[in-house]
Amino acid sequence: MATTAAPSTPTTPRSATFLRVAIALQTLTILCQASTAGLLLTSATGETLHSVGARVMYAASMLYLLAAVLAWRPGGGSARRIGHAGGFLVLASAQVVLGVTHHPALHVPLGVLMFGLSILDLAHLALRRP
Repeated sequence: MATTAAPSTPTTPRSATFLRVAIALQTLTILCQASTAGLLLTSATGETLHSVGARVMYAASMLYLLAAVLAWRPGGGSARRIGHAGGFLVLASAQVVLGVTHHPALHVPLGVLMFGLSILDLAHLALRRP
């Protein structure tokens, strides 16, 4: 009796949902960072909010990387998503360093780039067929 290997399945619904939630959370935290950057210029509490937001944004980027790994390995999804998530984590690391060292000429455009890339990644995931 011959057995055949089960065909590889696309990303499981659970891992795909986790991936979508993770990228949506990352995008939302980057948007919040833009808001708190404005507060940073106009309010005494802006610096605290932006600092806390940076930590949350970094954690959201790590969560996205975890979700990408889980969607790939056990979920059967594309490994390319790990590259996207890893790239975001590298950009988030650079963003934190530039913010801490007070380089707004690089910090602000990088934040805009990260938001745009995150929106594109979110749209790609949201529009993809399950």
